[in-house]
Amino acid sequence: QVQLVESGGGLVQAGDSLRLSCVASGRTFSNYGMGWFRQAPGKEREFVAAISRSGGNLYYADSVKGRFTISRDNAKNTVYLQMNSLKPEDTAVYYCAARLYNSGQLDYRYNYWGQGTQVTVSS
Repeated sequence: QVQLVESGGGLVQAGDSLRLSCVASGRTFSNYGMGWFRQAPGKEREFVAAISRSGGNLYYADSVKGRFTISRDNAKNTVYLQMNSLKPEDTAVYYCAARLYNSGQLDYRYNYWGQGTQVTVSS
């Protein structure tokens, strides 16, 4: 079992930055690819970014490419999402997820999920 706890969300203005963190516990963190997903009100959950176990492979949704950066610190069991140039359409609950051995864009392939952190971007 892997427990994931996100933090760092909040209310910001358009153009501001936020850094989300997700701390994992319970299993060997470096065995898991990690992903960030988000869900806006009335919309389906969507992929945001993913990172491989070593951090050598990164994946981004087109909507966040060039603005968001995913990274991880395996010594701290933590994955981050640096979000710059935030837009009102980035408003959502952001979830981190863990997938054994792999990562990628498909949410149903992830084994564990955090409780989410709210990000609200005002115009």
